[in-house]
Amino acid sequence: MREMEIHDYARQLLEAHGPKAIAEAAQNAIDLEQKGELELAKTWRHIEGAMKLMRGPHQS
Repeated sequence: MREMEIHDYARQLLEAHGPKAIAEAAQNAIDLEQKGELELAKTWRHIEGAMKLMRGPHQS
């Protein structure tokens, strides 16, 4: 997946699922890593990172 596609997909996931989308992306990566699907897991980690950037820093 290209960088632009990753950011578009990350934005769509955040819009559809809200903050829980980040946890879902992380879980997808974990599941894929356990299955040995390392390239797909890497893509999900990238999507997770993009969503974290979009969300911005935590506020207390």
